[in-house]
Amino acid sequence: MKPRIAFIGLGIMGHRMLTNMAAHGGFALLGGWDPSPAALARTRAAFPDLPLAETPESLIADPAADAVYIACPPKAHKDHALAAIAAGKPVFCEKPLGVDLADSRAMVERAEAAGVKNAVNFPFADAQAVNAMKAALDAGALGALAGIDVRLHFSRWPRAWQADAAWLAQRAEGGFVREVFSHFAYLTQRLLGPAKLVHASVRYPADPALCETHFLARLECAGVPVSVAGGAGGLGPDRIEYTLWGSKTSYRLWDWNRLQSATGAQWRDELTDIEDPRQDGYMRMLDNLRAFLADEAHTMPSFREALSVQDLVEAILRSG
Repeated sequence: MKPRIAFIGLGIMGHRMLTNMAAHGGFALLGGWDPSPAALARTRAAFPDLPLAETPESLIADPAADAVYIACPPKAHKDHALAAIAAGKPVFCEKPLGVDLADSRAMVERAEAAGVKNAVNFPFADAQAVNAMKAALDAGALGALAGIDVRLHFSRWPRAWQADAAWLAQRAEGGFVREVFSHFAYLTQRLLGPAKLVHASVRYPADPALCETHFLARLECAGVPVSVAGGAGGLGPDRIEYTLWGSKTSYRLWDWNRLQSATGAQWRDELTDIEDPRQDGYMRMLDNLRAFLADEAHTMPSFREALSVQDLVEAILRSG
């Protein structure tokens, strides 16, 4: 039977998840809730058969719900997650886990104490490009790691497709350190184990309500230096790159899903048989989620793993 999913939050990520679950075909879309009339109207237009609940509590408590997906802004994750945990429902939450570390620790502890299954949406958990890098790393094909570089730049933040999510521009919950770098913090720890922050600096605009415009950070992971730089502003294409510098082979992950390798002066494209790497990533994430819900082998990150990412992210932001 297809697991029946309750959607808490019907904004950008909720709408994207609805679209991808419908395309995947392995899930039943039970119902949705959002406090925004505009989000509800968009959902009605795109998914006219999806029932819309009057309150999140009624949707979470619905006996037909097999799992709860939380896609609201991160400050509200705790309340909805705790409600789902109290109802004994598996929880699938968007990242970041939260913005308040005490709240997130409470989520982790409550879920673990209750024995409720929990996972966070870090698609690098089963992306083909990441799996290829990890296999090469584990096999020793990279040789000695000289370092890892993470480079992020956005001509506009929030990005144009995020324009309706005004909270992403706010310091309280948004910013690209939380929204984007968290993926690469997770990826680094997936590849090499726990990371620690050595140094960071963050630049904020004069308006105290607005999120960061630039940041630099140095991490250490299994003795490997990890150099991170990010910023927003200026004309040009966005830049999203993650590079493993090895003594035998280096790997470069760019534009989220595209992989290159180098043994000399030129990068060589890898995984060229994947027609649409982005869509392939969505479908693999949903395969992984379905396995998680079915108690089958999976690599979905837990709340606790997401908490370790949040620890790094919030430590960086505090340095500003």
